[in-house]
Amino acid sequence: MANRTDVVDQSVAGASLSLGIRISRFGHRYARFIFPAPALLIVALIIVYPVFYTGWMSLQEWFASSLTPPKFIAVANYQKILAGDPRVRDAFFRTLYFTLIAVSAETALGVAMALLFNREFWGRGLVRTLSILPMMATPTAISLVFVMMYHPTLGVMNYLVGLVGLSPFKWTYSSKTALYAIALVDVWEWTPLIMLIALAGLAALPKEPYESALIDGASALQCFWYITLPLLRPTLIVAILFRSIDALKTFDIIFVMTQGGPSNASETINILLFNQAFSYFNMGYASSMAVALFAIVMGACLILMKVRRVGW
Repeated sequence: MANRTDVVDQSVAGASLSLGIRISRFGHRYARFIFPAPALLIVALIIVYPVFYTGWMSLQEWFASSLTPPKFIAVANYQKILAGDPRVRDAFFRTLYFTLIAVSAETALGVAMALLFNREFWGRGLVRTLSILPMMATPTAISLVFVMMYHPTLGVMNYLVGLVGLSPFKWTYSSKTALYAIALVDVWEWTPLIMLIALAGLAALPKEPYESALIDGASALQCFWYITLPLLRPTLIVAILFRSIDALKTFDIIFVMTQGGPSNASETINILLFNQAFSYFNMGYASSMAVALFAIVMGACLILMKVRRVGW
C-alpha cells in the first residue's frame, strides 16, 4: 500500500515538474509577446477603444440629454458636414486660417531668432534661456494673463499700442480682431519651439558650403537663401509639422479667452465640437466632427511629410 502511495506521489511530482518545464519553455519562447502584453492591453483600453468608439458613435444619432438610445443613421452625420452645414464650414476655414497665420508667424520669427542665437555674443546663454520661458507656462495660465492684458480700458496692450501712436484695439472683444488676438498669444507662446528646433538644425549644418560661397563672393543674404534655407528645410518641415498639428487642434487658449466668440468669430472646429457635445449634447454629430478633425490633421501631416521628401 505504501509502495503504491509512493508511486502516485512520484507520478504527481513528475507531472508537476514536467508542467513547470513546459511553462518555462513556453515563457522563454514567447517572452517577446508575453512581457509587452500588459502594456499593449492598457494602451488598447485607453487609446484604441475610445478611437473605435468615437468612430462608431459618429454613425449614430444620439442626444445625451435624451432618454432614447442611440439610433444608427450610417453616414448621415458626415453628409450633413459635407453638404455644407454653414457653422461647420465657417469653423473649418477659420481653423485653417488660424493655423496658417499662427504657424507662418512662428516659423518666420523662430528662424530669425535661431539665426540670431547661432551667433556668438555676450550673454547669449541668458537671453536664449529667457526666450524659451513662454512655452514653459501652461496655455491656460497664459490665456488668463492675456485676457487681462487685452481689456479695452484696463489692459496694458492698448497702453503699449498708444505709445507708438496707434488708436486702441478691441482685441478679443471684436469679431474683426478676436482671431488675430488669439493667434498672437499662440505665436508668443510657441515661437521658442520653432527657434529651438531650427537652432539645432543650424548647429548641424556643414561649414564647407559657406566657405566656398564666401570665396566666390556670395553675400550673407545669398548664403542664407541658397545654402542655409535648403539645408535647413527638413528640420523646418518637422517643426512646422509639430506646430501645425497642435494649431489645428487648439482648444485651451480659445476656450479660456473667448469660448468661440464674439459672434462665433473665433469658433474653430475643436470649439464647435465641444459645444455640440457638452452644450447641445449632440454626441453623434460631435463624434463625426472629431473624426473629420482627425482626417484634417492626418491630411496636413501627409502633405507636410510629402513636402519634406520632395522639397519645396
